[in-house]
Amino acid sequence: MGNAFFVVWRESLEAFLIAGILYAWLQANDDTGKGKHALFLGLGAGVALALVLGWALLGVQDELTGNALEAFQVGSLLVAAGLITQMVLWMRKHGRTLKAKLHSDLASAKEKSGFWGVAVVAALAVAREGAETVIFLYGLAQGGDMSTLAIGSLTGLGAAALTAWVAARSLSRLNLGLLLRLSSILLLILASALLVAAVDRMIGLDWLPALMDPVWDASTLLDDSSEGGRLFADFSGYRARPALTTLLAWGAYWGLVLLGYRSGKRD
Repeated sequence: MGNAFFVVWRESLEAFLIAGILYAWLQANDDTGKGKHALFLGLGAGVALALVLGWALLGVQDELTGNALEAFQVGSLLVAAGLITQMVLWMRKHGRTLKAKLHSDLASAKEKSGFWGVAVVAALAVAREGAETVIFLYGLAQGGDMSTLAIGSLTGLGAAALTAWVAARSLSRLNLGLLLRLSSILLLILASALLVAAVDRMIGLDWLPALMDPVWDASTLLDDSSEGGRLFADFSGYRARPALTTLLAWGAYWGLVLLGYRSGKRD
């Protein structure tokens, strides 16, 4: 539930902020009100596209069995981990210019295609966030409780709306930039946990060699089969008795993330 809450909160918050940026531009540049109607139409279309993707993922899963289903689910974990990482690194590199880019895209779309262009820009912006959320949740759903996943998702959506509202109204000294940076680090930790889960499943299916299993046994310090240990393991990728292949994958992931962070800082 906690992972679903966090993912939906972060992704929905970005979607709300994007919608707010587009609305503010139209407020200043469109006196007819048609642009706002197009914006809301585009936002609805973006949400619908994300829901269609979710329906398609479930439909594909229902058609698969055996190794094909295992491969699809492992692939979803890897794709979710990759998308989370790509999103965080992209925001680190382009976050400061996101507002200007959205304004530029909106102005260009309005000039070329009128208000239909406004709807398309809004739909694509929200559909990107929504599609990422659907894929993340599908990855988190592997072996999880769907009811707690749904509760976490709904509360995360509500919390994102509240956070965006507080930020817009300036009802508190909310440092949204710091909040997003801290949440980016947590998202990367979650992405590494999804990668570890995928590697563990591939080792269990004999698709990857364990090399050495286990490398150590830390279950006396924190047992990942206990309730608290399992929650920590699900979020962070912690393993009390890790295989060497899992540790190598985890280390390679964080090495690539650090390179990406340094590259984003130089740019």
